[in-house]
Amino acid sequence: MASQDWFDKDFYKILGVSKDVSEAELKKTYRKLARQYHPDSNPGDAAAEARFKEISEAHSVLSDPAQRAEYDQIRAMGSGARFSAGGGGGGGFNDVFGGMFGQGNQRTTFQAGGFEDLLGGMFGGGGFGQPSGGFRGYGGPTKGADLTASTTLDFITAINGETITLHPEGGAPIRVKIPAGVSDGQKIKLKGKGERSIDGGETGDLVLTVSVRKHPVFEREGLNLRVDVPVTFVEATLGATIEVPTLGGAPVKLRVAPGTPSGRVLRVKGRGVTTTKGTGDLLATVQVAVPSHISDAAKKHLEEFAKALPPENPRDDLIQRAGTLH
Repeated sequence: MASQDWFDKDFYKILGVSKDVSEAELKKTYRKLARQYHPDSNPGDAAAEARFKEISEAHSVLSDPAQRAEYDQIRAMGSGARFSAGGGGGGGFNDVFGGMFGQGNQRTTFQAGGFEDLLGGMFGGGGFGQPSGGFRGYGGPTKGADLTASTTLDFITAINGETITLHPEGGAPIRVKIPAGVSDGQKIKLKGKGERSIDGGETGDLVLTVSVRKHPVFEREGLNLRVDVPVTFVEATLGATIEVPTLGGAPVKLRVAPGTPSGRVLRVKGRGVTTTKGTGDLLATVQVAVPSHISDAAKKHLEEFAKALPPENPRDDLIQRAGTLH
């Protein structure tokens, strides 16, 4: 961009925004205008192409905080200032800067690098911003907007992984590969599946948030799966071999040792969640099931059993340890 443009053009007016416009509002306005005047939307329309160039040029400067501050400073020094090539004619650029260097109306010639190097030193930067690509050199191409979507999966689908199809409103279906072991609330970024760029830039991404339905039996804990397994009082007391369910597979047999209390965890190696980070285990928590109804005969036998037990109170240790805190 020629430095003279910073005096000649009112970029705020070109975009139709105020000088205190926010970054968000600036971007929103630019995208709207760029869509309207983009050459692809106006084939053969020279006026629309010229307008698009102006819009892109203005946005290129105002969207860059450093260039915007420099532009505002230059404009504040005096709109309408002109460069002088050393010929006749007073005022203009020389009058604006002559007093600053004690030269009055002395004619000054600025060669390539001169004026821009001078202002670069004054404002703490190099030369003025140059076009950085985009449509025929006017402004940098902008990436298309990212889109967001969400999907809900069954528990076993999330564990095993699956390819699903999303149906965006007003768009073509999108095939998405859900990796094995995806967790509830996890976000998956699908590169290049977002909104197309309005000026030939990179296509945006699609960010998919996954929700996982709860399972009636299993719970997930990192890479491990947890399941509560009820055992009878007799099984817990005398010991037993029991069957424990697995997710999507046949039950496995586990040995319950004699005298196993409620809450003890039995581990089944390698039967948890498998991801690229590894494979977890199945953790079976023993829950001793107490019968809610027993016959008179069973009750009599149970009372006899209780009399045969040593006179121990299983809560003695708990009460003693609780008392040490006082």
